[in-house]
Amino acid sequence: MKLRLDRLASLYLVHPFKQHGASRRLRIPILMYHSISDEDEGRVHPYYRTATAPRVFSEQMGYLHANGYRTLNLEEAVRRLAEPASPQKWVVITFDDGYADFLQHAYPVLAGYGFTATVFLPTAYIGATAQCFKGRPCLTWSQIGELCRAGISFGSHTVTHPQLSLLADRELEHEIAGSKREIEDHLGGPIDSFAYPYAFPETHTAFLGRLRHWLCEAGYRNGVCTNIGSEDGQADRLFMRRLPINSCDDLALFAAKLDGAYDWLARPQRLAKVLKQRFSHA
Repeated sequence: MKLRLDRLASLYLVHPFKQHGASRRLRIPILMYHSISDEDEGRVHPYYRTATAPRVFSEQMGYLHANGYRTLNLEEAVRRLAEPASPQKWVVITFDDGYADFLQHAYPVLAGYGFTATVFLPTAYIGATAQCFKGRPCLTWSQIGELCRAGISFGSHTVTHPQLSLLADRELEHEIAGSKREIEDHLGGPIDSFAYPYAFPETHTAFLGRLRHWLCEAGYRNGVCTNIGSEDGQADRLFMRRLPINSCDDLALFAAKLDGAYDWLARPQRLAKVLKQRFSHA
């Protein structure tokens, strides 16, 4: 078993204090899932895995239900964060990449608990028949329509899932606005949410200004990224933080993440990005 310093610190150093400390403001955990499958990721470090076994996912959703959590979409979360804190426990559940296993393994569990979720679609890999992205089949437009009518929300994950910071403005606009238009054309309604692909370049302020401009131009109202942390309303609503979840999140670590005990990792995550940027320009 690989040593996980992030797990040890979260469970035994941070979580005990979080459980007894008073929260000064409302926090909403936004969970980031990808594939819900039994895919073997044994060669990948637990921190970087993107598959959650159906059994583990079912246990995690059962934990949310048993502990009184209610689900929100992103627009509702933004609104709640602007209101006074309440004792109600909220959570946002998101899925990146639009994989078909969401329909098979995630949706029945969510529906059983009355939970909702938001699925982010890379539209180049969504078609009338199942297409593959990163070796996994994706949802079809007819399946997405059925899920939308059942209460699942959808957002954009760009067109081709590129490294956006490497693109010129014309390409950036296509990835951001083109994907939004295509989803809206198929679902017949507005799409307000965007999920940034890959590691979020929070230290590249010039690029973030360009990115925010094109997101606003396209009409997005909210969005999420891969920055780690619970959301307390202090971050830009277009770049809200999330908590990565996978099969290695046993219920102890899952509970710690929900309680904010994983948020400490945001600082070393940012430091790593700063150092990488400096050395890349050295």
